[in-house]
Amino acid sequence: MKKYTYTDKIDTRSGFGAGLHQLGKTNPNVVALVADLTGSLKMDAFKKDFPERFFQSGIAEANMMGMAAGMTIGGKIPFAGTFAAFATGRVYDQVRQSIAYSSKNVKICASHAGITLGEDGATHQIIEDIGLMKMLPGMVVISPCDYNQTKAATLAIADYEGPVYLRFGRPAVPNFTTPDEKFEIGKAQLLNEGSDLTIIATGHLVWEAIQAGEALEKEGINAEIINIHTIKPLDKEAILASAKKTRCVITAEEHQKAGGLGESIASLLAQELPTPMEMIAINDEWGQSGTPSELMEKYNLNATSIIDAAKRMFAKKS
Repeated sequence: MKKYTYTDKIDTRSGFGAGLHQLGKTNPNVVALVADLTGSLKMDAFKKDFPERFFQSGIAEANMMGMAAGMTIGGKIPFAGTFAAFATGRVYDQVRQSIAYSSKNVKICASHAGITLGEDGATHQIIEDIGLMKMLPGMVVISPCDYNQTKAATLAIADYEGPVYLRFGRPAVPNFTTPDEKFEIGKAQLLNEGSDLTIIATGHLVWEAIQAGEALEKEGINAEIINIHTIKPLDKEAILASAKKTRCVITAEEHQKAGGLGESIASLLAQELPTPMEMIAINDEWGQSGTPSELMEKYNLNATSIIDAAKRMFAKKS
């Protein structure tokens, strides 16, 4: 098992803020819009240094999406930021009609995704957003795993022509990827080669998958671990190659089972390579108020759940 370590924990939204600020220096067409959440999305540095390219829409997310769509007509690259619950569920009509339908070059930047938003509770803990956004034709959906990868993804989507949904979070998480690692949209990241089973994770669950892999190795189970930071377009080649080798797959995500990464992979395997699999995800429930760690444990979104699923899968395989 390849060893991964980290020197600090930092929230992925700060990676977005750092990437956006860097884009402000290097790409004059990048503009930023926010719905009254400048500090929460770490957009303060961009606002300070590039005030002429910063637009505060107030608590009017639907209007912000319309503004962003219009700005693309003049060649601008709008990064529209708000909480994930407001960037998807609240404004789905505007995203669908004004952005996705005409393939506008808007980057929808969604912070505080999933249940790790924490104490704000179910109304703010959107756990259906991946499903909502991946169903829109032409919409790219990205869920990076740590600060460095979120910053790299922010830089990468500026060069991509078309609508993008970039999902990131509030809590501090291990920052274990390297700062100079290239981010390639639609390309899976192989974290560990293995032969006994495949663990495919996205977002905050990637670090949990790594911890699970280390524990499983001590019990003689060699797990292949893949980070799917781009949920759409899905790296079908990497997934099928791994499933063909290990013959069993576990997916892990901070999202509902319905509509998430696991569902996309299950569909792929059903059509191309029928393979036993389990999904670590939220099972048709709403979120609740609590600390991020409490909620991850309550909904079984952790290394322990991945380990248990792996043992079940490996026992059946044997």
